[in-house]
Amino acid sequence: MSDQELSPTLLELLRQVDTPTVCNAIEVAQGRRGFDNYTKGTMHASDPTAPAMVGFARTARIAGLEPPTESKEVIRERRLDYFRHMAGGPRPAVAVIEDMDYPHCVSAWWGEVHTTVHKGLGLDGALTNGVMRDLGDLQPGFPVVAGSIGPSHAFVHVTEFGTPVQVMGIRVAAGDLIHADRHGALVIPPEVIAKLEAAIRTMQGSEHLILGPAREPGFNIEKLEKAWREFEEART
Repeated sequence: MSDQELSPTLLELLRQVDTPTVCNAIEVAQGRRGFDNYTKGTMHASDPTAPAMVGFARTARIAGLEPPTESKEVIRERRLDYFRHMAGGPRPAVAVIEDMDYPHCVSAWWGEVHTTVHKGLGLDGALTNGVMRDLGDLQPGFPVVAGSIGPSHAFVHVTEFGTPVQVMGIRVAAGDLIHADRHGALVIPPEVIAKLEAAIRTMQGSEHLILGPAREPGFNIEKLEKAWREFEEART
């Protein structure tokens, strides 16, 4: 996937809408229900008021429940190679990190230092099934959506990068287009990108068929029945 496939207009729209909206719009673009490459379970947002993060995935795996068995030199060089990986690739970009200790994650990769460093390298946010910490001190403008919150970095270290990962039920390869906010995250299928802006507009219009009448004075069951018929005909 190339950053050329994401137009400035679509990027701006994706940053304005929430992840449930995009989830629905993908089904509109596909013409069917059943899209399921979204996170499952409750996640934690470092800033619930932040706009959605949108970007092409830069992937890696970490661990930290137990000390690494490799030498300090190997671990240090791999971490530098990880940063080189994060600094590359198409933009906008989101770091997607799988903690291999899940569901027993204890090591916070995301804190004040790493959010600052990754934003400096040109990334727009992070998604992980692992731990974040330093709430209140995370780099402004770099949202993190994480599996849990905790105080320690434990023995955290990079195990690999650039490979496909799994985070809270979604499968992510490097270069996949991610949309995430306080609700969780999803991977936007490449084949719907060209149709996604129109699908979002269509989905928003169909919801107005219900929301408009429901907010008007005098709304009642008869008006609901009429509006719901129109809504059913318009939605996926």
